[in-house]
Amino acid sequence: MSEPRPRLSRAEQRRATEARILAAAGRLFAESGYDQTTIRAIAGAAEVDGGLVMHYFGSKEELFQRATRAEPAQPVGGTPEEVTEQILAQIADSLVNEPIASLAVLRSMLTHAGASEAAIEGAARYRAQLSDAIPADDADVRAALISATLIGMVVSRHFLKFDVLRDTPPEQIIDLLRPCLRSLIHADD
Repeated sequence: MSEPRPRLSRAEQRRATEARILAAAGRLFAESGYDQTTIRAIAGAAEVDGGLVMHYFGSKEELFQRATRAEPAQPVGGTPEEVTEQILAQIADSLVNEPIASLAVLRSMLTHAGASEAAIEGAARYRAQLSDAIPADDADVRAALISATLIGMVVSRHFLKFDVLRDTPPEQIIDLLRPCLRSLIHADD
């Protein structure tokens, strides 16, 4: 016979409910975008009342911002070869565990100003970080090309549903991208 679970405190219940709402919102924003996701749908997916969603978050916009708050990308740096491998490791991880927050922002960025701003700011931070790590006079252009390639891969894989990208093993994608990234990062080649 199993032991009864200990009762959660009010604060623990509140945190668990808030986490359930955030998870449901992130999933629905990623699947349907900002415009097509309703508070009612989020409440249903989280198994709470719509009023409770508004009580915790105040507005759909605030909920979107909280649900799509992404962890900052791991910093890149070192030799051009190390930078190449760091980026490839990030790509490999995203092929297996694409963050819901990133997908929600990308799905919503063309129709929702808040998502557009988040995408622009996030891409700018990543490009600046890449640019600093590339030893070339045209590092900004190279960083922008890398960023565009990565965004294109995510959009093609998750939203355009390119089966070949979805079904190709991550290792093969990484092996195919390695020479491309290497040529963009190794300025002297």
